[in-house]
Amino acid sequence: AGSGVIISTNGYILTNNHVVDNAKSDGIKVRLSDTREFKGKLIGTDKLTDLAVIKIEENNLPVATLGNSDDVDVGHIVFAIGNPLTLTSTVTQGIVSALGRPLRIIDDNNTGYAIENFIQTDAAVNPGNSGGALVNISGEVIGINTAIATTNARYQGYSFAIPINLAKKTANDIIKYGTVRRGYIGVRIKSVDATMAK
Repeated sequence: AGSGVIISTNGYILTNNHVVDNAKSDGIKVRLSDTREFKGKLIGTDKLTDLAVIKIEENNLPVATLGNSDDVDVGHIVFAIGNPLTLTSTVTQGIVSALGRPLRIIDDNNTGYAIENFIQTDAAVNPGNSGGALVNISGEVIGINTAIATTNARYQGYSFAIPINLAKKTANDIIKYGTVRRGYIGVRIKSVDATMAK
């Protein structure tokens, strides 16, 4: 179970890859806040950002207002919206406590290509919040709630969201091309230790 953000009136929904990972082709159920239920179709995923797009067959849906995550700063008040621990449509409040946080949690295969640039907050986020909106005081989505720092699989004070500017680019590519198009250069950045220096 998880959460999602409606990004188009015709049914495209942004969520986390880990929410829909390994889902069967007919195994995604979407329940809207008005209790309507739909079968969701997986449009595409991007493991390197932990994002995914699903679609439901419906029109004239209410759409979230997407903000500009480049305008977010430490100390800003934010709200996490989602379905934690099966508690439908729950809102928690916090502040942004750090920006550009790398956690090294996405890249299971250690490719070095994962894109981690998390917004860190102290808004309470628990299992079920994944894929839900992090919004500013104007109600604009500025992040997609994705992870928590924890020793017991429950909220212990810090949560992390993917910046919406990164999520928008990823979602647009998935919708348009079915995959994310990004450039690579043929070098990797790595710290030099004594062995390498020698």
